[in-house]
Amino acid sequence: MAKLPARSEIDPKYRWNLSHIFATEEDWEAALKACEARVADIAAMEGSVADDPGAAIRANFDIQDEVMPVIEYAFLSREGDNGDPKAQSMFMRVMGLITKLSAAGAYLEPELLELDDTVLEGLRADPAMADYDEYIRTLMRRKPHTLPKEQERLLASLGEVLQAPDQIYSGFTAVDLHFPDMELPDGTKEPLTDGTWGPYRESSDREIRKQSFEKIMKGYGAYGTTIAATYAASVKKDCAIAAARRYPDALAAAMDPLEIPREVYDNLISVIHESLPILQDYLRLRKKILGVDELHMYDLYCPLIADYEMKLPYEKAFDLVLAGLKPMGEDYLAKLREARDNGWIDVYPAQGKSSGAFSSGSLRHVHPYVLLNHNDNLDSAFTIAHELGHSMHSFYSNTNQPLPKAEYSLFVAEVASTCNEAVMLRHLLKEFPEPKAQAYLLNHFLEQLRTTCFRQTMFAEFERISHEMAANGVPLTRETLSEAYYKLNETYYGGSCTVDEWIADEWMRIPHFYRAFYVYVYATGLCAAVTLSERILSEGEAAVRDVRKFLSAGCSVPPIEALKLAGVDMSSPEPIRKAMGVFRETLTAFEQAVAKLEEA
Repeated sequence: MAKLPARSEIDPKYRWNLSHIFATEEDWEAALKACEARVADIAAMEGSVADDPGAAIRANFDIQDEVMPVIEYAFLSREGDNGDPKAQSMFMRVMGLITKLSAAGAYLEPELLELDDTVLEGLRADPAMADYDEYIRTLMRRKPHTLPKEQERLLASLGEVLQAPDQIYSGFTAVDLHFPDMELPDGTKEPLTDGTWGPYRESSDREIRKQSFEKIMKGYGAYGTTIAATYAASVKKDCAIAAARRYPDALAAAMDPLEIPREVYDNLISVIHESLPILQDYLRLRKKILGVDELHMYDLYCPLIADYEMKLPYEKAFDLVLAGLKPMGEDYLAKLREARDNGWIDVYPAQGKSSGAFSSGSLRHVHPYVLLNHNDNLDSAFTIAHELGHSMHSFYSNTNQPLPKAEYSLFVAEVASTCNEAVMLRHLLKEFPEPKAQAYLLNHFLEQLRTTCFRQTMFAEFERISHEMAANGVPLTRETLSEAYYKLNETYYGGSCTVDEWIADEWMRIPHFYRAFYVYVYATGLCAAVTLSERILSEGEAAVRDVRKFLSAGCSVPPIEALKLAGVDMSSPEPIRKAMGVFRETLTAFEQAVAKLEEA
């Protein structure tokens, strides 16, 4: 593994093309200044919303449409190279603009809610306001949790302060946090980062797995006090905002605006706990196949099929994605090719680049952008399918809905992405019928179910615990947080796995925790995706048409209703139980495939 290249050393065809947003940084600078000038225009409408509430609503959405490219250009510039001082400065300036705009427009919703409900209902029914009717409906739903305008302005003015824990954590982990080099069997050393950890974690060499796991966990743990203080600030911020908005707790404050019943969160944890015996069966099989006396936490990610690897360079992986997603329709595939060939995607790890992967789809007049950190393996191939699922969801929502209805709910954010993965997997199982490939792919699916349904639910449970600790006055220190996280690992993995002590610090490397109560949607999204993928593959075009309705709905209907357009009812725990049934069926199929290999 070579030293990470500087961003400038990567072929431009593998970097996203931000000139689609602004041709030059000078153009961005001009747009930023134009948006800054609009702050006064927005502020000038304060006190007069009742005179023409429709005009006030339209003006505030218009500035959102104008400022979003400015935000995205700066955000993506920073994500491509967190160590670039110019990109850091651009992003900080944008954060300042967001705070000013939020403060300037903080009067809007309080003044709207001062109007009689009959006035708001009439506004909502006005054909001229059809693009904004859902905004008005959800605004009325939030009335009990909207503060007087002076208090809303105060909260808005604290925007940069409230984002500080996330920004501090992101900057620290992307730029300042370093890990000891990997010491390879041939005596050479290679750099270890979060972005390059995957191949080491999945290595067939157990000592490499152990070494990389320990160095990553101990690297974070060395700064445990600092990270704990940063995360504690984030949790306390969540609790403070929930209290200010008159929610019973931070979880309710996260769920209610999405119109998701709290029971969805609680049912997920409950059903996953019911299903832990299935996880234990899988862990025991993993231990047996690996032939180890004890299964450790660093043994959980390596493929179980020895001497088999799908080497998938980016181009080959992308072709596989195109073939696997053929059931989604030729127009869908054409957009994926456009994404590949026209600067949507930032492909490879680089110095200062953010780790992980994401799709940013808020640019209605351009196209989504995708960040990858591609390694030449099956996981990275599925990541392409996953992130492009997000991108296509954004594309269809932005294309079919006006701005106020285009941004789909957080609750359904992971459905299209994991549906892509599930459809692609079914294709691969047909495309590669040889026994070893079958076993390898089934193992991959088991790992997706384990890491998404079980692991993400464990994360969700940790978030619930940490916020309850804060609400009950329990200090959020490195010791209390690590103890809680370790106990969860014992609950989920203990019995069949040795829960190594240093796993207690793993919570420190999960950036999603700074966006509270989000990770559960990975698990619920996969459960919905399993159902959708089966419909697509069994019913063909009719199911694809229904899925397209869901992808195009944006937030024009509540998220649970949007999923019903595709034939999935997530208000029931049954899709979660169905996914657990799929886990059991896949485990049985995998055991049978392994047995055939042993007989051969």
